[in-house]
Amino acid sequence: MRDVFGAGTVLGYCTNVHAGADWASTRANLLTHATAVKAIVSPEAPMGVGLWLSVDAVSEIVLGKRGGELQDLLEEHGLLAYTLNGFPYGDFHQPIVKRRVYEPDWTDPDRLAYTCNLAAILATLLAPGDEGSVSTLPIGWPAGARDAERMSASATALREVVGHLEKLEETTGRLVHVDLEPEPGCLLQFGADVEAFFGRWFASGADGDRARRYLRVCHDVCHAAVMFEEQEVVLRAYAMAGIRVGKVQLSNAVAVDLETFSADHARAAALEALSAFGEDRYLHQTTVAFDDEVAFFEDLPTALADGPRRGQWRVHYHVPVFVDGFGPLATTQCQLAECIALAPVLSDVRHYEVETYAWGVLPEALRGDDLAAGIARELEWVRSAAAAGRCS
Repeated sequence: MRDVFGAGTVLGYCTNVHAGADWASTRANLLTHATAVKAIVSPEAPMGVGLWLSVDAVSEIVLGKRGGELQDLLEEHGLLAYTLNGFPYGDFHQPIVKRRVYEPDWTDPDRLAYTCNLAAILATLLAPGDEGSVSTLPIGWPAGARDAERMSASATALREVVGHLEKLEETTGRLVHVDLEPEPGCLLQFGADVEAFFGRWFASGADGDRARRYLRVCHDVCHAAVMFEEQEVVLRAYAMAGIRVGKVQLSNAVAVDLETFSADHARAAALEALSAFGEDRYLHQTTVAFDDEVAFFEDLPTALADGPRRGQWRVHYHVPVFVDGFGPLATTQCQLAECIALAPVLSDVRHYEVETYAWGVLPEALRGDDLAAGIARELEWVRSAAAAGRCS
């Protein structure tokens, strides 16, 4: 959907919610799910889709010369491809993903090749005058003493990406940027980490300004909320540092403030409700804020086993954006509404993407019977929130 956040903006949903890591599955998901969502929210006008293409699907498209087939499919059904999710490389819906989603990292040439192929595919799908974005992982998951070396090698690889994107724009007339997506626990997990990385490896000046045209940040609302970063603070910091926000991923985290419960049994019941989100497929990084400190746990089951029975808990678990609470638990929906109101003011971001990839592993009470209806409800909630510009 165009212009929901102002002239030239696009809103859509990310297709990484759908299982299937090959071209046939990608095609079937678009025809089955994306068209059903469009029929609800945008029957008369094109609807944005943030495509997720695994490395196998990319190989089939590139080697099988299926780019034209993808373009024809999208045009025929009124689907507007404006951004790609280049974070998950392999099968994002295998039984156990966890840390595998960070492989290969930015020190691996396979990550570079995959990202460049994604950018080339997207350039063929863009209309003249439109820009495209490819979100990507924030370097990788920490690995100890070699992390400084990994940061340097990753910066070198990202400079190659910048050169590739510059040539792509020169030859096609389409601007595509790659957007680093900070995530809890990763080498870039705070906005300040992104600022430091850009300041060290892509400083201002002629070369830095050139690089920052093609290398930007993907701001995931859930990720910032889990790290207890205020949306306004981090968006203003990016602007002050001259780092452009290429894409905003509209996402909603699970939260609970145990300090609001006076009785031990009520806190225990809240933690029991939280345990329903400790599923096996994805990593659910968890933070607990208490006494002016924030404790970090790599996964929710670890936090439930070892964390304090107090404080404010936030969990990296993407729940539907229209959900503000369920039982004793809450969400970070007001953080999402704050970002929706401020991002168009504090940045020149054009791409907004609902990214609730966890529909398939949600507790049954939140899952619903009709995936397309649920995604449509998310897009409608975002559209209303953008119009209101505040928490409702």
